[in-house]
Amino acid sequence: MTKKLYTALAMTLALGLSALSFDPALAHGEAKARHGGVVAKASDLGFELVGTPEGAAIYVDDHGKPLMPTGMTGKLTVLQGSVKSEAELAVAGDKLEAKGVKLAAGAKVVAALKTPASKSITVRFTVK
Repeated sequence: MTKKLYTALAMTLALGLSALSFDPALAHGEAKARHGGVVAKASDLGFELVGTPEGAAIYVDDHGKPLMPTGMTGKLTVLQGSVKSEAELAVAGDKLEAKGVKLAAGAKVVAALKTPASKSITVRFTVK
């Protein structure tokens, strides 16, 4: 009986120690801005929001590799204090663009996207 107890305790200790060493942040690495914007993750993809003179752009990547947003559509909503502005997102080369919005520091931005397979993805950003 004592041998079973020691075995059970050893297994519990081993399981507890393995849980302490688990670091989920290392699974895909730290997301880095490649275009000078703000990075967020959603649906196992990376998104970078960048302010442009005409509005905003969103670059998409899949595990660090650029992903062409062909067929994606959506809407960008920018909340700056009590002021809300919206613009349609459309594919423009290797990114999605929204014209007519302004990204100021502290603004909360929500991108509501739809993939070509009609999957909805919501991405949230805070402009720095």
